[in-house]
Amino acid sequence: MAEDEDARVCRDIPEEACNDQPLAFTLQLLSQILTKIGDALTSSRLVLAWMLSSLGAPAVYIAMLVPLRESLSLLPQLFVAQAMRVHPLRKFFWVGGSIGQGLCLALMVVAVLTLQGNALGLAVIGLLALFSLSRGVCSVAAKDVLGKTVSKSRRGRLGGLAASASGAITLAVAGALLLVPLLAGGEPAGGNRWFFAALLAGCAVLWMLAAAVYAGVPEVAGATEGGGNAFTEAIRSVGLLRSDADLRHFVIARALLVSTAFAIPYLVVMIQQNSREGGLGFAALLLAEGLAGLLSGHLWGRWSDSASEKVMAAAAGLSLVLMLATLMLNAVHAPWLGYPPLAGLLLFVAAVAHQGARIGRKTYLVDMAGSDNRASYTAVSNTVIGLLLLSGGLLGWVDATWGTAMVLLLLSLLAAAAVASAWRLRPVN
Repeated sequence: MAEDEDARVCRDIPEEACNDQPLAFTLQLLSQILTKIGDALTSSRLVLAWMLSSLGAPAVYIAMLVPLRESLSLLPQLFVAQAMRVHPLRKFFWVGGSIGQGLCLALMVVAVLTLQGNALGLAVIGLLALFSLSRGVCSVAAKDVLGKTVSKSRRGRLGGLAASASGAITLAVAGALLLVPLLAGGEPAGGNRWFFAALLAGCAVLWMLAAAVYAGVPEVAGATEGGGNAFTEAIRSVGLLRSDADLRHFVIARALLVSTAFAIPYLVVMIQQNSREGGLGFAALLLAEGLAGLLSGHLWGRWSDSASEKVMAAAAGLSLVLMLATLMLNAVHAPWLGYPPLAGLLLFVAAVAHQGARIGRKTYLVDMAGSDNRASYTAVSNTVIGLLLLSGGLLGWVDATWGTAMVLLLLSLLAAAAVASAWRLRPVN
């Protein structure tokens, strides 16, 4: 799958892990595919927002979805990483986090079927918070295990293959939602309570399966220095931002790259405001996201293995072009944004850009760090970004005061700065 003639070539992994590299690559790929499918089908930017809106939950809960899911999965990582350091094997942290995410989605099914209004909104938000905390544990463990088990020249394509495979399956699900009801003479799925319950239940199973697969990853023991007291070591790790110029520059570039993520929900808002297609619009947007993962994931991944900093810059540039095009369409004739084929195309480009930003920055961080500091680098970076994402709630105030177009204009400025910052990063591949 990695398209290598010699599966035993090792770069930046322990010698004893070389022979097990094909198995480690395959099991991590399978677990990533399972969780990425779940991510796409429970996206807070699209699916959960559409679900709460369709089921009548107040708008305040919808506005909290993205900041909560993104920030709470990042903020605790500085402390999680230090607690994890005392354990030579870290894959079981990922397994536990994956089980936690599956349980949260299972409880969300109960909420969707039994609650409504404010009660439904509060339940979904509370469970999403617990889901995100579990996700944060997985994030730290995943990069540490990946860095110990898969060679430096193959990490990007692992993420890219997972994105492409999960995109293909998401595409199939979206196609079924779009075509099966139409062939049966009904409306496309997208607003029924039982539909969302089934979607969440299926995704809960995916995370449980991923946990079982990941438990088999052949991980070698890692360094345990610096474990100690989680709070003391966490504060010490923050000092890396002052002493390590490469890490500091990467964190700045990554902070600017959040514009690619924030752009998507506001794009969806503009599409919803101009759409009269209901379930057809939901299926079209999900179709576009799946197609983006299928077509772009592997390409971004292979490019990331040779120049991940350029991938980050290119993704930010693509997002910038997308936002400017959306603003132009909104100014010329806003109803065009609600036309399903055009709306799907816009979301497709936005999702392609976001895929590139995610794969590029993940590959860059793992390749930049060494086995002794990878968990700390990941945790410091993610904690800083988590704080920034919490401040993203201010965009809601900008939206309410000056409109969604102003939000996209501000995000386009951040994307332009991200292009310049990422382009100047030191090559590490």
